[in-house]
Amino acid sequence: MKDTIHDVIISGAGPVGLFLACELSLARCSVLVLEKTMDPHSPLKRVPFGIRGLSAPAIEALYRRGLLREPELHKRIKNPHQHARQGPHRQVGHFAGIPFHEDDIDTAQWSYRPPGSPDPSLISEMEELETVLTRRAEALGVVIRRGIPITGFHQTADEVTVEAGSRSFRSKWLVGCDGSRSIVRKTGGFEFAGTEPKFTGYTTQVDIADPEKLSPGRVITPTGMYIQSQPGYIVIQDFDGGAYHGSGKPVTLEHVQAVLRRVSNTDVTLSALHIATTWTDRARQATAYRNGRVFLAGDAAHIHAPLGGQGLNLGLGDAMNLGWKLAAVIHEKAPDGLLDSYYTERHPVGAQVLDWSRAQVAIMGPDPAARALYAIVRDLINTRDGATYFAGRVWGIFTRYDLGGEHPLTGYSVPNLELEDGTRVGALMHDGRGMLLDLNGNAPLAAIAGRYGDRIKYVSVNAREQSGLSAALIRPDGIIAWATDGAPDHGELQKSAARWFG
Repeated sequence: MKDTIHDVIISGAGPVGLFLACELSLARCSVLVLEKTMDPHSPLKRVPFGIRGLSAPAIEALYRRGLLREPELHKRIKNPHQHARQGPHRQVGHFAGIPFHEDDIDTAQWSYRPPGSPDPSLISEMEELETVLTRRAEALGVVIRRGIPITGFHQTADEVTVEAGSRSFRSKWLVGCDGSRSIVRKTGGFEFAGTEPKFTGYTTQVDIADPEKLSPGRVITPTGMYIQSQPGYIVIQDFDGGAYHGSGKPVTLEHVQAVLRRVSNTDVTLSALHIATTWTDRARQATAYRNGRVFLAGDAAHIHAPLGGQGLNLGLGDAMNLGWKLAAVIHEKAPDGLLDSYYTERHPVGAQVLDWSRAQVAIMGPDPAARALYAIVRDLINTRDGATYFAGRVWGIFTRYDLGGEHPLTGYSVPNLELEDGTRVGALMHDGRGMLLDLNGNAPLAAIAGRYGDRIKYVSVNAREQSGLSAALIRPDGIIAWATDGAPDHGELQKSAARWFG
């Protein structure tokens, strides 16, 4: 028996699928999430395995929807780097294992991020993040069904029918947020192009009979790399071309010990293996993010090595970008080509992250050329400008969409300006609507915003610091679509509003 048709079915109840569901439901769309696993809890989602670094665009997205106030994430804000090295020269990130430190970063170079902006880096636990997003999604009316793996689908010009074993579900749109082995991507015939791996990575929890034989921290050896960051928590990179990960063989105590001995060049003995998972640096990206009424987001659209934790951030950015656009189409309030902008904006960001991952792998190898490159990059990162650049890249500070326009902030995330009443711009975006922000009391702007009803709210208020803005049109995802630092050009504003809001 077929269910009532939903506006959107999302395959996958990970952070990307859940955040997209929240965005769509906030915009009054009916959403069904189908998740293949029955139990959302897993030790791989908890400390230390589930720790992920959130970067500026993802943090801003969560902040703009009021999610950083949730208890699970709020405790992380109070101590954002509780799992990083503490002290006056505190490590706050790395590139290929080369650390950069807080007091080496010149944040003044990021002039459009005024004081009071959310911290550009936040440590989170996957289970905590999923708990927060699940609770918000359900409060917004999202239906989440677990233990129902999608096995296929077919689409017509008007809808998509999703098969899950003997059951079927109907929707106007389908979004695959179902990870690197996405059934939606495979069934939909999306091309997944890219490069093959150089190594097999192992993330393990073990008992070590003689831990003194292993050095603490990240250790690079002639045959690979290992990390011992917490007692019994070992990460290994074995440059075998990804052979073991793709072999289908079990990860046994004997195998992990053999790999660790070879990579560490010791005779260390493991007495027990509690948890083990493998991964690679395979870097692939869908050549299209849409096929008819089917979209891809997150790892379903792009995969790369989990170096620096950029995969989660990239996926949350996909969800923030797609959600409001798809909702506008569902409500028949979208201009022509709005959905096409999802690919044109997000694909280049994904391609850049994949290249960033490949660059890290290129200097992590055990060969002499990689060692030479590693030494040069290390020297660069140890300069103030170098640390600032690498931190900006890792944290997504430089993310910008090419939207045209003359103002230098167009296409960037809107600065979190403090307004005269003490509130900040980000706090005005909890409702997920577009906003015309008027900082100089240009009365005619109210009439332009008024033409769009509840799609654009007009906010006229003074700011304590304007960051070179007198007025700005802000998309629901927080991106500046149009801006001016002087008298507004009403014609240009109207063209931008029509481009994004119809």
